[in-house]
Amino acid sequence: MSSKKTHARKKKIDYFKGAKNSEYENLLKLVLKEGKEKSDRTGTGILSIFGHQMRFDLSNGYIPVETTKKIYLKGVVGELIFFLKGMSNIKYLLDNNIHIWDEWATEDNELGPVYGVQWNAWKTSDGKFINQLADVIKKIKETPHSRRLLVSAWNVEYLPDETIS
Repeated sequence: MSSKKTHARKKKIDYFKGAKNSEYENLLKLVLKEGKEKSDRTGTGILSIFGHQMRFDLSNGYIPVETTKKIYLKGVVGELIFFLKGMSNIKYLLDNNIHIWDEWATEDNELGPVYGVQWNAWKTSDGKFINQLADVIKKIKETPHSRRLLVSAWNVEYLPDETIS
């Protein structure tokens, strides 16, 4: 990690001055104070805390968006629809003026097997496909207390190839 980043970490800058106190902001403060420096594939380095959990009461009907930045809601909703439909071609996003994936798309606007593809059409080793979303919705209805209610967007077969994972 560069000395510049280490120096900024030691300056005790209040990055959250005036911000409301939230679990996410508390986690960021904890990472800045106690995080362990680690290297990463980009060479920028990271600070890491192992195993931290945040819990939120969802009974009030609100789902927290944990960030310190303003949220482009139209983009978030459009991207979610894109993923839920299992799309890999960004035409839908472009048609809706959402450009978050533009730089990763090919000339044909293809992203490859991104999150929604994995959720909707996880390709198995025998060439079949699993619709994880449909399966987990069915399981929630049939066995709502199951510990196997899981959807994954990380197909480990693809992880070594950064162009498709």
